[in-house]
Amino acid sequence: MTYKPNLDIAKMYASFASPICEIDCGEHCRQFNPSGKPFCCDICVAVPVALKEEWTYLKANTQLWHRLRGDECPSDPIDKEKMQTETPAYMHLMACLGPAFCERNYRTLSCRQFPFSPYITADDRLIGLTYNWDFEEVCWVISNLGMVSGKYRQEFLDIYDNLLFEHPSEFDSYYWLSEDMREHFSKANRSIPILHRDGGYYLLNPRTDEITPVDPSDLPKFGTYE
Repeated sequence: MTYKPNLDIAKMYASFASPICEIDCGEHCRQFNPSGKPFCCDICVAVPVALKEEWTYLKANTQLWHRLRGDECPSDPIDKEKMQTETPAYMHLMACLGPAFCERNYRTLSCRQFPFSPYITADDRLIGLTYNWDFEEVCWVISNLGMVSGKYRQEFLDIYDNLLFEHPSEFDSYYWLSEDMREHFSKANRSIPILHRDGGYYLLNPRTDEITPVDPSDLPKFGTYE
């Protein structure tokens, strides 16, 4: 019998609704995107995903979303087949109508968490948030981690503590993403920034998972935000 996670999507969305920071971070990055959209809201830059349970909820409540077709970015075609092979079977690749038509109550979890993901140590502990390093050059938040609100951090952790318990496949996905991050940062001889569940900021040694406190103002900035 296939395990079905017990997920109340409406409740999850209501519990994870705070903005990342007090200012509109999209206003800082959109000026550097040729499309004029915040990078996180541009599916030609970052394709959203949704749990199948999310899609069931969304298609019953909004016209904002559709399953990714692959032709949404004619000037920069999306390789849907390749992306599908990299996407867990319990998720769908998604596309929305764009930021001008956003209904914030119906953003997917992947929208709400961007650019962050749960960081899971080699010994299976979710200790906090880290970010998707593929977006270091374009995401203003990644260069300004000290601006992330405590409320957002707590909501993120509350959601993912529950989701990773209810959905073991999601735990495995984030475990291996964290492992990929350890490998990438080890090769680059870099430490991994962590927004810890204790409220602090840390640099993590990717070879040992040891953490060292850091002032967020001392964390690196990237690209045009340096």
